[in-house]
Formats: sequence, C-alpha cells, structure tokens
Amino acid sequence: MNMAPAGHRMLERANLIMRMLFAVALLVMVQVAAFAREAAPAADDPALEERLMTLAAGLRCLVCQNQTLAESQADLAVDMRNEMRKQMRRGASDQDVIDFLVARYGDFVLYRPPLKATTLLLWSGPAILLLIGLAFMARSLGRRRGHIVEAPLTETERARAQALLGADSEAEPS
Repeated sequence: MNMAPAGHRMLERANLIMRMLFAVALLVMVQVAAFAREAAPAADDPALEERLMTLAAGLRCLVCQNQTLAESQADLAVDMRNEMRKQMRRGASDQDVIDFLVARYGDFVLYRPPLKATTLLLWSGPAILLLIGLAFMARSLGRRRGHIVEAPLTETERARAQALLGADSEAEPS
C-alpha cells in the first residue's frame, strides 16, 4: 500500500483549488469583457468632440508625458479636455485654446514647442549629442590607428603568399 504523505496531499488540494479559482476568475473576466462597450463621446456635439480630439492629439499629457492629451485617461488629462470643451463651446478658436493651455502649463504641454531662447537646447540637443558622439568616435579611431603595428611577414608566410599569387596568375590565361 503506497500512501502519499499528508503534506503532499495538502499541496495537491491547494494546487487544485488555485486552478479552480483561476478558471472562475477567467470566466468572470470573459463575461465582463463581453458586456464592455466603447465609451460614448463626452460632448453632445460630435463635430466639437472630433475637433477637440484632433487638437488634443498635438498636446502632451502632463502626467503621462509619453501620451497625447487625447490618449491619456489620467485625471488631469480628463480635466484639461473638459476645460478645452468649455472653451470651444464658448466659441474659442483652436489657437485660443492652445494659448490658454500654454499660458497655464507652459510650452511643455505642446508636443512641438516653438523655437525660442528657452527651448533652444531642446531643439539643438540631439544635434549637439550627435556631434559629440562623432568627435569621440573619431578620436577613438585615431588612437587605435596609431596603435596598429604592421608586423613584417616571415619567410614562410612570404613564400606561401608568393605561391598563392603565382597560382592565381597561372590560372588566368594571358
């Protein structure tokens, strides 16, 4: 009679229970996903909502920073979109809305900040880093070139090279 120790049986039961809980959780998630729908636009006017999303696509979420204001679901992004809707309903132009956001949050809210003294490093930074990288690479290659020493061929190597060169010239008809 081969009986497993009690601890082993308890582990098997715990494993079975965990599998069952996982299966139930998976079924619940599938059911919830079946009823999920896309959220309705927040604006009553679809044209206004489209204008808002087009404008928000060029603005940066200040919380996420790697998402546009249109993509982000952060609370601040939602508040900023609501403020943009209010201004658009009052008749503000796209530029008026952008000017309002820049005045309130600074140039950082723009994905393409204007070229001016405060953003000069931002615009020229990649080119400066590229030039620095090229200078270091040229310096490194120059140092390596100075350390290369051409060793003279030994007589055996020279004879082998001559034999190979001679074999090539014999193979080619003149």
